[in-house]
Amino acid sequence: MAPLRFGIVGSGWRAEFFARMARLMPDRFEVAALVSRSDERRAQVGADWGVRTVATIGELVALAPELVVVAVPWPVTPDATRELVAAGVPVLAETPPAPDAEGLFALWADVGASGLVQVAEHSPFMPAHTARIHAVDDGLIGRATSVQISSTHLYHAVGLIRRLLRAGRGQVTVRATTFTAPLLDPVGRDGWTGETEPRERWNVLATLDLGGGLGALYDFSDNQWHNPLRTNRIVVRGSLGEIVDDTVTRYAGERTVVSSSIVRRVSGLEQNLDGFDLEHLSLDGRVVYRNEFHGARLADDDLAVAGLLAACADWLHGDGPEPYPLAEGCHDHLVGLAIEAAQRTGEAVTTPAAPWA
Repeated sequence: MAPLRFGIVGSGWRAEFFARMARLMPDRFEVAALVSRSDERRAQVGADWGVRTVATIGELVALAPELVVVAVPWPVTPDATRELVAAGVPVLAETPPAPDAEGLFALWADVGASGLVQVAEHSPFMPAHTARIHAVDDGLIGRATSVQISSTHLYHAVGLIRRLLRAGRGQVTVRATTFTAPLLDPVGRDGWTGETEPRERWNVLATLDLGGGLGALYDFSDNQWHNPLRTNRIVVRGSLGEIVDDTVTRYAGERTVVSSSIVRRVSGLEQNLDGFDLEHLSLDGRVVYRNEFHGARLADDDLAVAGLLAACADWLHGDGPEPYPLAEGCHDHLVGLAIEAAQRTGEAVTTPAAPWA
């Protein structure tokens, strides 16, 4: 199969993730061109990332990409998305697809019916989360009813919660509280910070009532993305058991409860000479995630980006469903905005009825 030929609008930190996938796996992905307004930035990105660059979306569209990734600042995303949809080009818009509720409603009104817009919510495509989703969808813990998550923030966390619970796009009621407590912050996005003493930092706890007996607990600390002193944690509870991180405990018959582990198999350890790479994740001897990009030696976050691009290729070629439709991305951000509003006001916040529901 020919590689997915996609364009990129934007030249920032997140845009590089997509360009890197093409550079590492030219047999799977190809960048048609990247749009950046600045002459200086285009020259720099062209040299550093090894991609063709153009100055306008119109120039990119003329190159007939199969898909365009929009990875620009939040306020710019809706306009770039509208321009591409008007040209009939499928879009993968970075999260969130618009900055606020008003922007989400306006964007949906303009392009929601086109069926051309996906959102780059990659959290469900991460290997460990894919394995957990597989266990839930297989019914191992019965009907999933609640999620407790402490790893990623706002719309990313909401997207994962809703996917695990198979929650619809109805109204959600959020209650939130912010605490401050001392915490050392040794690592940031740019590496080690040099900090040696804890400082006061915030932590948000929020409950989400998704209706129909579905609920969630959201727990996120300042800089939790990078701080190694705050590890990832997830609990998925169901009618017949629960998943706690990588342990699945469930009812297996009369007077029988069993626990199993999601096991990660990695090459390149000790005397294995095949190079460091993820091979697969298994549960009870069954593979629940297989690395289809084996050989590229990707971190989990990169595997999720590559998986999202591959899912887009399947969708475009009629070989798979929409990977993350605009309606899902809009709803995730609307709930994320409610978390922020509840945190800010200290009052319960219910999301408005949404046109994409």
